[in-house]
Amino acid sequence: MDEDKFFEILVTPGKQKQRLDIFLTQTLGSLSRSRIQKVITEGKVTVNGVAAKASHLVAPNEKIVICVPKSQKHDILPEDIPLNILFEDEHLLVLDKPAGMVVHPAFGNYTGTMVNALMHHCGDLSSIGGRQRPGVVHRLDKDTSGLMVVAKNDYAHRQLSEQFSAKETEREYWAVAWGKFKKKRDRISTLIARSHKDRTRMTVQARGKEAATNYEVLEEFGIMSLLSLKLETGRTHQIRVHLAFIAHPVFGDMTYGGRNRQLGGLTSRDRQLAAELLEIMPRQALHAKTLGFLHPVKKEYMRFNSDLPTDMKHLLERLRKERS
Repeated sequence: MDEDKFFEILVTPGKQKQRLDIFLTQTLGSLSRSRIQKVITEGKVTVNGVAAKASHLVAPNEKIVICVPKSQKHDILPEDIPLNILFEDEHLLVLDKPAGMVVHPAFGNYTGTMVNALMHHCGDLSSIGGRQRPGVVHRLDKDTSGLMVVAKNDYAHRQLSEQFSAKETEREYWAVAWGKFKKKRDRISTLIARSHKDRTRMTVQARGKEAATNYEVLEEFGIMSLLSLKLETGRTHQIRVHLAFIAHPVFGDMTYGGRNRQLGGLTSRDRQLAAELLEIMPRQALHAKTLGFLHPVKKEYMRFNSDLPTDMKHLLERLRKERS
């Protein structure tokens, strides 16, 4: 956004009363609720010419004017942050991202990201991702660990992106999910879109983008299961949304019900075990374990495997001990 943007909205007759922040989030679509709330707090939203609060109940025939300030440009500063790089040449690198690391700078996270670390490590990255996402071919959530490939030049980036789009890459995740699965192997296929109520969440909706996930149960532990998951598509939060949709959320996933939703139906002993395991696993138990692709220049197939991180190892060790 290179300049301030203004929006004028005339509330239609017959419109039911609704909070201003929710109404604007649903109406504008391109702005998150947190961004809308910030603009309101700054006094840049008026209703009938008067600065309004987020809690104002929008009524029919009201005139709403919004001024969204231009985004501040943030230069990505190189930072000396350790990276676990498994492979690197002049075209690309493959790294094992730890849980807790944000992939690229964005609102609220302009430092400490993987891209900040990469700028210090190698400097030159592809420009296709733009100012904030140089070199980023695909992403992992902040609290998902595992393998990623990063492009150093635009040619490598385009070639790799085409492989991801054409479903020619190999991507396998391991996850610990709640419950025992009736089907030990299945394909989950839905449409996924951003939630209208909470723009930070994705949901299964009638209108959305196609998403398909294949899973296989590797090991069972009574109240939980270890899964292998392979993606056909790469939607935001796809695995987490799909497993929650079939009532088996990823263990520890705060956003999609993996920390509390399942506790009510457990015995007192299992609730005690679950509480202990949640202490071990402060994040979603999801790891990008295998990544395979054709090298964009050398045309050699490359395949990488990542060992499970310590927290997931401890989780599985405790589950196996309980089972035995």
